[in-house]
Amino acid sequence: MGQKLSPDKKTGVTAAVIGGGYAGMSAAVALAERGVSVTVFESAKQLGGRARGVTYQEFSLDNGQHLLLGCYRQTLRLIEQVGGNIGQDFLRLPLQLDLHRQFSLAAPRLPAPWHLLIALLGAHGLTFSERLGAVRFMLALRRNKFHLSGDMPVIDLLARYGQHTELAQKLWEPLCIAALNTPVQKASAQIFLNVLRDALNQSRADSDMLLPRGDFTALFPQRAAHYVEQRGGEVFTSCGIESITPTNKGIELATPQNCAGPNKTSRAIFDHVICAVPPTVAAKLLRPIGMLDNTVKKIEALQHQPIYTLYLRYPPHIRLPHAMVGLHKCFSQWLFDKGKIAGQHGLLAAVISAEGIHQKLSHDQLAQKVIAELREAFGITAPPEWFKVIAEKRATFTCSPNLQRPSQQTALPGLLLAGDYTAGDYPATLEGAVLSGLRCASLIPAPS
Repeated sequence: MGQKLSPDKKTGVTAAVIGGGYAGMSAAVALAERGVSVTVFESAKQLGGRARGVTYQEFSLDNGQHLLLGCYRQTLRLIEQVGGNIGQDFLRLPLQLDLHRQFSLAAPRLPAPWHLLIALLGAHGLTFSERLGAVRFMLALRRNKFHLSGDMPVIDLLARYGQHTELAQKLWEPLCIAALNTPVQKASAQIFLNVLRDALNQSRADSDMLLPRGDFTALFPQRAAHYVEQRGGEVFTSCGIESITPTNKGIELATPQNCAGPNKTSRAIFDHVICAVPPTVAAKLLRPIGMLDNTVKKIEALQHQPIYTLYLRYPPHIRLPHAMVGLHKCFSQWLFDKGKIAGQHGLLAAVISAEGIHQKLSHDQLAQKVIAELREAFGITAPPEWFKVIAEKRATFTCSPNLQRPSQQTALPGLLLAGDYTAGDYPATLEGAVLSGLRCASLIPAPS
């Protein structure tokens, strides 16, 4: 990827993308496809943002164990556009939820929504009344086109539709936390319904779960960088932006000395700039621009939720009963068998989404809790050879009811805002990030 900043060579419509995560690289690909001269600036050594690959003990890991759904159409389309192969890049599973020894649901290969309704009626771990209540709930949502007259917390929505405690705890609450990374007491019911609408109500394949066989940097951002460069664009890593300054010629970006050489700050002017960095970084960059006060206030009003991922390396023969399995009322919410998914035999990943008591524990204490849960649930008595806790303490925004998220368009002409936290129907997901990047790119005119 690019090593020397050379903005002066740009001609025609020029665009800069600040941030090489999924939002930024989606925008860059869309711009490059249309012939816009695009330059990407990423402050980290590798691309991917909060969905990036990391290496530990010679294992390729992710900074968080992510999965995609079949309804993530734009993300999947872009992966293929830049050279990916969905069949090879993912382990694709039909909808199945398994809370070990407590609850299980498997969708048959029927058209939507029948696949879900039949799965709910046949779910194990619920009474017949609870299963029937879940079916009635989905049918009521379908009749209302998954739209609420007024937003509310998910827990209130479940109470309104008579979803019993066990049903809520075993089905709707795990789905809500997995999708919104927000506890049901705080989560937006309308955004939750948007996810249910797109994943469970349209096509059966939309509810498929796609587990990546490789790391998330290689899956899309790295390929996207090659795609952009092949079309005349530039991608700079280890090269953040220090300031954004409006000028009468366009928008000036200042990069630090590590991009331009010792004791130098490089400045380049672009017609359009897409700011696709995490919200805290975006607020810092935009705060000096007075006309963006309203945007900055919305960004600073966002609250955040953590995601903890614990990787454990066991002997290669250790396996889980499924590639993905949940635990009920445990520290570990979802467990992933990386041997079944990616051929990394003996490597398990435990994911803990949203806020909770686990945040009060040290990494060693949390690891011991998870090790004990694996021993009790699956009889794994061998100690792991090593473990690695990756704590993203501000992984996503808190997806609360009636949240006023900042728009992609800003008050400064030519400056756009991308990221999963910007305005949209989705919570903080990869698809939400991608959609925001594509929206920004669509607002930049192609060269005449």
